[in-house]
Amino acid sequence: MSLAQIDEIAAETDFSGVVRVDHAGKVEFEKAYGLANRAYGVPNTVDTRFGIASGGKGFTALAVLSLVREGLLSLDTTARSVLGGDLPLIADDVTVEHLLTHTSGIGDYLDEEGDWEANDYVIGAVHVLTTTEAFLPLLDGIPTKFKAGERFGYCNGGFVVLALLAERVSGRGYHDLVRERVLAPAGMTRTDFLRSDELPGDAAVGYLEDSDRTNVFHLPVVANGDGGIHTTAGDMTKFWHALTASPDFLAATAPRHHVPEESLRYGLGFWLHETGDEVILAGYDAGASFKSTHDPRTGRTVTVLSNTSPGAWPIARALT
Repeated sequence: MSLAQIDEIAAETDFSGVVRVDHAGKVEFEKAYGLANRAYGVPNTVDTRFGIASGGKGFTALAVLSLVREGLLSLDTTARSVLGGDLPLIADDVTVEHLLTHTSGIGDYLDEEGDWEANDYVIGAVHVLTTTEAFLPLLDGIPTKFKAGERFGYCNGGFVVLALLAERVSGRGYHDLVRERVLAPAGMTRTDFLRSDELPGDAAVGYLEDSDRTNVFHLPVVANGDGGIHTTAGDMTKFWHALTASPDFLAATAPRHHVPEESLRYGLGFWLHETGDEVILAGYDAGASFKSTHDPRTGRTVTVLSNTSPGAWPIARALT
C-alpha cells in the first residue's frame, strides 16, 4: 500500500492516531494524524503515547510466563490455590492456562460476548482502581459462564485474576512485574501505566465515538492485567524485535485454540493468524483502538494506534 492510499483512508475516516510499518529493521512508513488533545488543539506525533486496551494482555501473559519459567507458577496451578477464599465463584479446577487462553469460563466484569459497545460501559468508582487488589469487589459475585476448558470465551476479568496471582506468588506489584520483566528487557522506555486523570503532555486523550467527551469515566484510572497500558509505535517495534526469540514469547505464541468466529487462532495472551506466521496484539475500548502485527519470518511489523474506538481498524485491515 502506498503513502497516498494510507492518507486517503485516514482522510476518509477522519483517522486520529499513528501508523508505522517496519520491514527487516527499516522504517518503511511512519506518520501521525489528528489531534492528541482536541480541547487545546495538540496534534498527534509519531512519538505520542496511546492507550492500547486489550493489547496489554500480551504483556501480562509474558510476565506470568516468566514466573512459570522460574517455578513460582505453573500452567497447571489452580487459581484457587493462590486466591484462598477470595473470589469464591471461580471454580476450583480453573488453572493459569485456562485464564491465559480464555477458556476458564469464569464470569467477566466486562463481558464482550453480548451486544457490547465501548461507549456504553461505565465502571463505577474508576478512581479507586489503582491496584490489582482494588479489583476484587468488581470481580466478585459473577457466576461461572461455562465449565473450565469447555470452549473459548474471551474474558477480561481472567487477565486481572492472572495479575493478582502473579502478585501473590512473586511478592511484587503487577505494574512493576511488567516494567521489570517485559518493558525493561525490550528497551520500551516510552511505555508505562499512565493515570487517565493526569495524562502527561505526550499522551493522547481518548475520545468516545462521535463525541468530544473523553473516556476518563469509562476505564480504570490505572490499567491492569486486562489491558490499557500506554505505548508508542516505536516501542511496539522494539517489543517485537526484542522478545520474539525469548522462551516466554515462544511459549505464548504456540497455537492453543482455533477461534473461527474471529478467523484467528489464540496462544497464551496473543492472537495468531489463522494459517500464517503473524502474531497479533489488538485492543478496542472506549477512546482506544490498536492493532500491532508482527511476522517473525519476514520481520515485518505493522502498528496502528488511535485515540478513538473505531479509528485503527480501516487502516489496520488495509495493511494486514
